[in-house]
Amino acid sequence: MINRTVEVVEAPSADVRLAEPPLVSELCVPERLVKTRGSPDPDGDVVQSLAGGVFAASGDGLLFLSCLDLRSTAPGASRVRLHPSGLDPTHVPSVTRLVCNPLTRELRRLPDSGFDPVGDVLCGLNMGLLTQADRGHGPPDKFAVADLRQGNHMLRFLSETGKWENVALSPCQVPLARRQPVTPDQATLAFGGRLWWIDLSWGAISADPFSDRPELSFVELPRGSVLPAGAQKEAFRRGSSLPDAEGRAWWKQASFSYRRMGVSEGRLRYVEVSHEEPFLLRSFVLDDEGTGWTLEHRVVLNKLWGSTMGLPLQERGSTRIFLIDPLNANVVYLAAHRIAVVAVDMDRQEVIGCYPYRSDLCMPCVLPPWLRSSRIPSAGKKYVEKNKTLADVLVRLQSH
Repeated sequence: MINRTVEVVEAPSADVRLAEPPLVSELCVPERLVKTRGSPDPDGDVVQSLAGGVFAASGDGLLFLSCLDLRSTAPGASRVRLHPSGLDPTHVPSVTRLVCNPLTRELRRLPDSGFDPVGDVLCGLNMGLLTQADRGHGPPDKFAVADLRQGNHMLRFLSETGKWENVALSPCQVPLARRQPVTPDQATLAFGGRLWWIDLSWGAISADPFSDRPELSFVELPRGSVLPAGAQKEAFRRGSSLPDAEGRAWWKQASFSYRRMGVSEGRLRYVEVSHEEPFLLRSFVLDDEGTGWTLEHRVVLNKLWGSTMGLPLQERGSTRIFLIDPLNANVVYLAAHRIAVVAVDMDRQEVIGCYPYRSDLCMPCVLPPWLRSSRIPSAGKKYVEKNKTLADVLVRLQSH
């Protein structure tokens, strides 16, 4: 696991502190690589802070990072060192986007997207990272960073050209209300040679960012899990609560806490926790045609909690999806009562591990052994494949 929060530090290079899962790996980037718009007056009431995050991971372990130059207001900060009271409304943050090899600590900074400063900040929160190897396997020869835009367009960066561009998307029969899938804390996924943008109230839209004219396709969530159009937007308007599939009740927190989509054992999977007795944990796998889901596991959580652990029984809203294990489709990690992270083997229907709870913000990432001897692709450059064997080394990301 890797912490999705990236620390910006004064250092000559990136620092990656790898940890064995379920412990969380940490990533720091050097301050010198983060673009800023000057420095605030040291005697004023504005404080500068550099914030970063991991927003996506490729299928072969490369990470996509984004860092912001933020300014916060703190009246009297220069005199009494008060904590910032809010963002400075007059400052437009600059954005730095990077691709990172966590094993070699190599960082590649991407050029500006070409948007106006405000648009540059707003775009990219759902960018995904996809790699491609010319031989079909091994170290990547190129990568793409992409996000869906309004009006059937995709914003993408291709390592082969070294440039950002807006490209038209082939029309797709996606309902208008579902055109912009955005679920906070659910990263855009790289799977099957495509990027997948997830709306956990409805489903996923995918496209191939390397295509000259990317074509959208979509798949809904399993039957009974699809919420009404606009449910997620309404949930956040009402304070991060969301109705269940029948619209009968409002959850205390947003749906992404209790739903998760991820890639495990080379297939796309969806996991959810119900909020009514008997508190079911269910896991689905996308079929080979990419058109429907098959139920794989169904586990009654109260039986596990009561028989194997010293935790309180499941209550409404007390358990959330923490992580889908990318190497073992039978295993899912749950955050229970904000007390512990619990590893559940859904096939055996038993708890196989319990660890102290830190935070929900993390991301899975599989690190193949050849990543340690490969380079991040650049325009006009090819790198020799050192080792073609994939490893079972897993780093899962979650932030505090």
